[in-house]
Amino acid sequence: MTATTADVWLPFPAEEIDGLPDGPNYLFWNGGPDFPADPADCAYYVVPYMQGPEVAQRPLAAMSGVQVVQTLSAGIDHVEPGLGLLPAGVRLCNAKGVHEASTAELTLALILASLRGFPGFVHGQDKEEWRSGFYPALADKSVLIVGYGSIGSAIEDRLAPFECARVARVARSARTTARGPVHTLDDLPALLPEADVVILSTPLNPSTQGLVGADFLAAMPDGALLVNVARGGVVDTKALLAELESGRLRAALDVTDPEPLPQCHPLWHAPNVLITPHVGGSTSAFEPRAKRLLAAQLTRFAAGEPVRNVVVTTG
Repeated sequence: MTATTADVWLPFPAEEIDGLPDGPNYLFWNGGPDFPADPADCAYYVVPYMQGPEVAQRPLAAMSGVQVVQTLSAGIDHVEPGLGLLPAGVRLCNAKGVHEASTAELTLALILASLRGFPGFVHGQDKEEWRSGFYPALADKSVLIVGYGSIGSAIEDRLAPFECARVARVARSARTTARGPVHTLDDLPALLPEADVVILSTPLNPSTQGLVGADFLAAMPDGALLVNVARGGVVDTKALLAELESGRLRAALDVTDPEPLPQCHPLWHAPNVLITPHVGGSTSAFEPRAKRLLAAQLTRFAAGEPVRNVVVTTG
C-alpha cells in the first residue's frame, strides 16, 4: 500500500475539501458506530473533532497500517493514551494554525466580560434591573500567559491594543521573543504575585496536570482573574472552588474538570465565575482552516513529503 492508494479517514466528506490530492481512497467517518472500512487498511486517520477520547481512540487498536494520526485540535490529550496500541513510527500531528484566532478571541471575550461585569448585566437584564457602577478595566493590568505557544502568542497579539501595564510569558523552555522573554514554569512563584490576570493556554501533560493548585492560586494577588482556555485538568477544581467561594479570586473558564460539568456541580453556582462550554475553537473560523490544513497535509503525504505539526512519533 502506497500513500497515493491508501485509505484516508476524514471527518468531512472529501468533496467538501478543496485541494485534496488525487490517489488516496477518501472515506468519511465522524465517530459513528460503524467504521467506513477495515481500520487495518487506513494509512492516514483524521480524528473526529470534539467527539471525546472514546471515539478518538476506538479504531486505534485495529489500525495496524496507519502512518499518520491527525487531530483537528491543538491538544492531543484525547488521543495520546491510545498511542501504545499503534505500531512504531506513527506520526501524531496536531492542528497548529487552526484554533489560534478563535481561542484568542474567546480569551479576550472572557477577560473583558469578567472584568466589566457582563454576567451581572445579563442577570440584571433578566430582572429588568439597571446595574450601573464602576468596574475593572483591562487597561493598566498586568497579564501572565502560562503556555506561550502559538495560541499564547495569538492571545498576546490581541492584548496589544488594550494598554496592559505588562504581559509576562511562561512556557516549557525559556527563550527570547520580539516582545520579550519567555520564562519557565520554575519562575511562576515570582511572576504570579504581580499578575492581575492569569491566562492558561498550556497543553495538558504530566507537567501541567493539576499545575494550578492551592499553592499556585494562593500566590495570585487578591482580586486576580484566572482564565482557563487550556484543559480542565490543568486546574485543581477543589482548590479553585475554595478561592472563589472565599471571594478572593475570580475565574473565567472555557474548560472544566470534570467536563462536561455535571448538573448540580458546585462550580456552576460559585461566586465570581464565568463558564463557557469548551467553545474556544468552535467558531465559523474552524472549518475552513481545518480543511486547508487537511488539504496541505495530505498533499505532502501523497507526495511522500514530511507532514507538518508532528508532536509525537510512536516508538
